[in-house]
Amino acid sequence: MKRALFPGRFQPPHWGHVYAVREILKEVDEVIITVGSAQFNYILKDPFTAGERIWMLREALREGGIDLSRVVIIPVPNVENNLEWLGRVKSLAPPFQIVYTGNPFVALLFKEAGYEVRQQPMFRREQLSSTRVRELILKGDPQWEELVPKSVAAIIKAIGGAERLRIAALGEAEPHKW
Repeated sequence: MKRALFPGRFQPPHWGHVYAVREILKEVDEVIITVGSAQFNYILKDPFTAGERIWMLREALREGGIDLSRVVIIPVPNVENNLEWLGRVKSLAPPFQIVYTGNPFVALLFKEAGYEVRQQPMFRREQLSSTRVRELILKGDPQWEELVPKSVAAIIKAIGGAERLRIAALGEAEPHKW
């Protein structure tokens, strides 16, 4: 079985992520999605919990017509030492042969560890980014809902994601500032 790893923070998942998974599954039997920075939540850069992101990803992929039996989603906490992070990913994930990423640093780590690294398939990259989605939510611009699957928008609304972002923007929840 050929398996690929697709790491990301998915804060939140958007249509570009759904596209990437669909394209990756054209080349491999199974994709392992790692939800990175799993320990962070309720802060501006990482407002959603790992559990919420896994929930959003599953619903987004389902909405995008992805066969969930071919997808494994695991949370991966960050560690300060990058090589230790790589080891953590390897210990938490089922065996994989290929890594898809758009992050040059992540690509370097996995290449040096002997993995085949491929460019993450991109779709409307100039418009589709989780940072942009969060910025639009924070501004109260309803356009953010067009950038994410309806299921993701519904989850963000159900958990009070816009209010969470507004409060996080005040900076009081940033642990490194305490």
